[in-house]
Amino acid sequence: MTARAVRYVLSHTGVSLSVLVLLIVLGWVLVPGWFTGASATEGVIADRLRPPSPRHLFGTDELGRDVYARVVHGAALSLGASVAAIGIAFVAGTVLGLLAGFFGGWFGTGIMRGVDIMLAFPPVLLSLLVISALGIGTQNIAIAVGITSIAGFTRVMRASVLRVRTAVYVEAAILYGTRWWRILPRYVLPAAIGPVLALAALDFGLVVLAISSLSFLGYGQPPPAPEWGALVADGRDHLATAWWLSTLPGLTVAVVVLAANRLSRVVERST
Repeated sequence: MTARAVRYVLSHTGVSLSVLVLLIVLGWVLVPGWFTGASATEGVIADRLRPPSPRHLFGTDELGRDVYARVVHGAALSLGASVAAIGIAFVAGTVLGLLAGFFGGWFGTGIMRGVDIMLAFPPVLLSLLVISALGIGTQNIAIAVGITSIAGFTRVMRASVLRVRTAVYVEAAILYGTRWWRILPRYVLPAAIGPVLALAALDFGLVVLAISSLSFLGYGQPPPAPEWGALVADGRDHLATAWWLSTLPGLTVAVVVLAANRLSRVVERST
């Protein structure tokens, strides 16, 4: 990170807090043992349904498991699936948009009509259709959400390529006889990738919500896997007597999404 970027982060409270939140969550993913020594799957029955306290920051569930520990260990599942989904959408959308924008004609039109068909389906419905074909599980949720997001990346990449396609240096390379498989990675892709990177940052928060929503509906890993959406769902039957079971994991998801969206706007302005 450059000195200018550091000064910008430190001078904006919202950006600083967003960076801090995401760094903490990244720590949960990489080294959860630094943040909690409790088990995510084993509980103490004598401690069941204890409210938040210094000993149990997020309270305990009906099996005496530490909810904070489950949130910390669940970050690897939920955020790992989100990164995988963004990766699928980014790679597939970039390739399709790059080819559609550069070649155009019937080939590009065919790709974009396929994109239009994908956009005709509500994202949640399309994700459920993919999950129905693949089966439940965190990996399949990531694949489903990634496939659902391909259309947006393809459209943005195609629009960016159409702008770069008419650049003098690209037309000169074509007239010189350079093969297309050399032109695309060397001249077109580096100049067109910026808006797609910004879209990846913008979509990350939405993908986290989508992953958590599908996990909430029961399409993620089976219990006792501590996925964030599943943690919110597990506390539904105890809202009247143990509000923390759903509220605190849900607030965690909300804070992470807000932090990601705040940083994504910074990335968007810088591209």
